[in-house]
Amino acid sequence: MLNGPSESETSGSSSMSAGTASLERELSRTRRLLWGDNVKEDVFRRWAQGFTFSADEPSALIQQEGGPCAAIAPVQGFLLQLLLGETPGHSLRDLTSEKCNSLLVRAVCTILSQCLASKYSVAVYRKDDSEADTSSGLNVSAEEQSCDAIDHFHRRMEVHSFQTLSEVEAFYTRNIRILKDKYGVLLLLYSVILSKGVGTVEAELSELSDPLIHSTYGYGSQGLINLMLTGRAVAHVWDHDQVVGGLRLRGIERQNDIGFLTIMEHMQYCTVGSFYKNPKHPVWVLASETHLTVLFSFERRLAAPETVGESAERIFRSFDPEGNNFIPSAALQDVLCAADLVSEPEYVELMRRKLDSENLGIILLSAFMDEFFPGCERGAPDTFTLHHYNGLARSNPGGRVAYRAGRAALLECPLRAASTDPMLTCLQTKWPSIDVVWDDGHSPSLN
Repeated sequence: MLNGPSESETSGSSSMSAGTASLERELSRTRRLLWGDNVKEDVFRRWAQGFTFSADEPSALIQQEGGPCAAIAPVQGFLLQLLLGETPGHSLRDLTSEKCNSLLVRAVCTILSQCLASKYSVAVYRKDDSEADTSSGLNVSAEEQSCDAIDHFHRRMEVHSFQTLSEVEAFYTRNIRILKDKYGVLLLLYSVILSKGVGTVEAELSELSDPLIHSTYGYGSQGLINLMLTGRAVAHVWDHDQVVGGLRLRGIERQNDIGFLTIMEHMQYCTVGSFYKNPKHPVWVLASETHLTVLFSFERRLAAPETVGESAERIFRSFDPEGNNFIPSAALQDVLCAADLVSEPEYVELMRRKLDSENLGIILLSAFMDEFFPGCERGAPDTFTLHHYNGLARSNPGGRVAYRAGRAALLECPLRAASTDPMLTCLQTKWPSIDVVWDDGHSPSLN
């Protein structure tokens, strides 16, 4: 049982008592950022879980109930990024618990490192003597049973400051139960916000008024997802900032280590930029309307930068939302402009007559690519293996949380218009012509 780290455990750190006025103010602002003014007991209870691994997949984290995927899926994504860099796919099932704990600590430290903090603040829950050492959350103290759980949680919190990330990693390694016990997920959220600075997070969220965790349904906002994935609590997933209706709306500022794809883009609720679609590593957090899962591959070429031709094809397809492989002739100037090609009216008219020689009012993708990017090769392979993670036991076959594998192929003709499979629909926002045959014959659940 962890009753606050001992003096030896906090070497290199300074501990702030939960009773100090400055810490209370910071925790109060953090609480408001995460939960708003009113916290439903049920929502808080669903987030009160630790980072625990599946008995059926040594490196797969379990999500006990709906809600905390906004923290668990990013941690899983960074854990897989580390794993892909050092472990061949055939040995995933051979990982030891010590190795997985080490990956967990390193993934958490990766997330904290993105905060670009001058010092790192690590939140710790100090248990009562009457609390059992368990990550299940079934055994609670008499105090917690008789008072509001979130008030109890804040009263028992301590925050430790570290100057370097190596000190944080050593601290978590010695005290792994901080992450794995009942409040591990929440303690990480508080650590991220406190390390980054509450005021900085508030400034990045200035265009939003809702809390990071939905007060009724308990799911994490896009601002929280972006904070965990990029270190910035911005509200949008496009590249850079965009001015909409006179307002400057913040997006993703650089190519990210791991990516993000969402089925909401297919529904035209948002536009995911290239920085998220083409990350540095072949790992993507996938979003449905209510849940986050993770897609990954050992094929490093999937993380290669887009070729010039692939970028132009993606832009062309953005003007072809139905996946028909053609655009209206009238849209040619917009496509050329978006692709940084010559877009002077006289030239556009010349190209329009050439590419639509029969005056049908449409321009085929194949004709466009042959004219502007003849012989352009793909950066990504045409076939590759994908793996999918979903932390909810009820969303996995037999209730066993394990990675699912599938064989993917990029076809000549996109399937977007005909697809009714949510998984395929989500993947087609990045690979419009992708088809996947999953090893067990069933598409994994995004929910």
